[in-house]
Amino acid sequence: MGSNSFQLIFLILLFQLLYFTCIDYQFVSSAGTSKVGTCIETEKKALLKLKENLTDPSGRLSSWTDQENCCQWIGVSCDNKTGNVVKLDLRNTFSTNSELGGEINPSLLDLQKLTYLDLSMNNFGGIKVPEFIGQIGELRYLNLSGASLSGSVSSFLGNLSNLQVLDLNMYSEKPVENDLEWLKGLSFLEHLNLGGSDLSKANNSWLQTINAHVPSLLKLHLPQCQLLNLPSSLPSLDLTSLLVLDLSNNAFNSSIFPQWLFSLSNLVYLDLNSNNIFSELPDEFAKIISLEYLDVSSNYGINGPLKKSLGKLCNLTTLILSYNNISGDITDFIDVLSECQSNSLETLDLSFNELSGNLPAKLGHLRNLKLLQLRFNSLTGTIPETIGNLSSLESLYLTSNQMSGNLPTNIGQLTSLVSLDISDNMWEGIVTEAHFLNLSNLQEFSVGMKLGRNITLAFNISSNWTPPFKLTFLTIQSCQLGPKFPAWLKDQTELTSIIFNTGGISDAVPDWFVELDLKLDNLDIANNNLSGKVPNKFQFNFIANVDISMNLFEGPLPLWSSNITTLYLRDNLFSGPIPLNICGALPNLTDLDISMNNLNGTIPLCIGDMNQLTTLALDNNQLIGQIPDFWGKLPYLYWIDMSRNLLSGQIPTSLGSLAYLMLLRLSSNNLSEELPSSLSNCT
Repeated sequence: MGSNSFQLIFLILLFQLLYFTCIDYQFVSSAGTSKVGTCIETEKKALLKLKENLTDPSGRLSSWTDQENCCQWIGVSCDNKTGNVVKLDLRNTFSTNSELGGEINPSLLDLQKLTYLDLSMNNFGGIKVPEFIGQIGELRYLNLSGASLSGSVSSFLGNLSNLQVLDLNMYSEKPVENDLEWLKGLSFLEHLNLGGSDLSKANNSWLQTINAHVPSLLKLHLPQCQLLNLPSSLPSLDLTSLLVLDLSNNAFNSSIFPQWLFSLSNLVYLDLNSNNIFSELPDEFAKIISLEYLDVSSNYGINGPLKKSLGKLCNLTTLILSYNNISGDITDFIDVLSECQSNSLETLDLSFNELSGNLPAKLGHLRNLKLLQLRFNSLTGTIPETIGNLSSLESLYLTSNQMSGNLPTNIGQLTSLVSLDISDNMWEGIVTEAHFLNLSNLQEFSVGMKLGRNITLAFNISSNWTPPFKLTFLTIQSCQLGPKFPAWLKDQTELTSIIFNTGGISDAVPDWFVELDLKLDNLDIANNNLSGKVPNKFQFNFIANVDISMNLFEGPLPLWSSNITTLYLRDNLFSGPIPLNICGALPNLTDLDISMNNLNGTIPLCIGDMNQLTTLALDNNQLIGQIPDFWGKLPYLYWIDMSRNLLSGQIPTSLGSLAYLMLLRLSSNNLSEELPSSLSNCT
């Protein structure tokens, strides 16, 4: 090839580069917004007036000063040719400490070229939406969602004929009137969100009005709008451009999916969750081939099989069908879905249904899957070996099914896995290091049976093994972990929840475990044969739960931390009196069970100051003295067991003040005199 040819190619490439650069420049210029430029003085003064009436606790508007160019202020954008303010973005994206409040000054009307106004997620304390907003005729974008405003906007927002985006989601109790006729003036509207509006009186016309007057809509959000009617038909469908439809959390109580729904051929997002729809999933869903997100969860009445026709939706990234009554096998659906040339599914949630049968081998073909939720069904069989192909899988939940058999070691190949919950199934065999080999991202792991009696799954892991992960949440119940305390936890310094219930551990709590310096939300090592004294250095986060019941721990009662709310120490060998400072040490307790120990002495009077208590179990000890008369200060107490002690004297009349009392056991003591008549109040 000669030099002239190279020069020609170079010139063509240079021309293309200049051409596309020019196109990009023209696009930016037509958008007309920039932080650079000279602010118009009258508009600067208008913005300063706006600031004067606003409260700004975090100083978000500190750059708004008379000495600075207003086009460079936070939240302000100007036309880069004229200097007019065209965009005012005061959305709170931080926290409650940075919410703007106060009054909205009509000086906004001086921003004659304002096209974009966002006041969302602030706190204006319930003031009415100012009617002058309806006079900002150039507005194309208006977002007042979550701004704690009130009053109807129907009478004036209909004047904003250029509006393309209107978001009023949950900004007040009644952001719009029941009548939607005011939408007639918004024929260019592309995005409408009226979430939380009361449209109960527009039930027979809401869809017809929107269909007739805003046919250009691309996104329609009407969640929690008290809609009771899901129209079964339309004379003609004009919403053919609709991409997003959110009708969640209404109360349609419908026995059909309407046919017009399946004519929305461009739809990519459909949310119908929490609507009391009683129907099978129709095959017509397969017509919406562009669909990427489908949620019909929490209808409870969706029944019948999981149609294999849904598997033809090859563009689906999210399918949520949980909390329904879908039954039968999932094999046909998975098989069809797996045949998609470019399967996109990332989230599959079928939990809380009536699904049965085995997990199909072709599940391993869904290679983009990140979340697989199949909890609370009636699935059987084991986990297919092909599970190891799901290299993108981050969360796998198979909790509470009827699955059984050996766990495949291929689980250990799921390098992206963060959460693995396979508890409450009937697994068998041995768990070894191979099951965790490459789980470097694992943070949550749960296995075993909550109320298991027969241990069929055992852990055979070397005490010298160092896991590739750092767990935060670990639950192993009714599995053979022992007899030694699991030494492979030695470097698990990020644990916040530990449950080793019924683990066959016959050991003392090792020093290295205490020295991990964990701060726990949950500690459950109940129903083992752990012995010795309980370490007193355990640390707990606020609202912590502790259960070390049914072991062989001895010594005085451990009190640990004021953050503990439930404390179960029953069926151990603890001795000595109940500490007199128990109420000061554990002021947030809701449940206290110290039964079946060797405790003696009297019941401390300060227990009457633990006013959050709901259950109190002191039975099967050697407590003496009278039953204290402090029950009037424990308003939530519903369970009291002080049986099988050496208590004497009379039953206090204040027990009759416990309005929620359901169980009272005082048997096998040395009590005297009559039952107090006040107990008749415990209805």
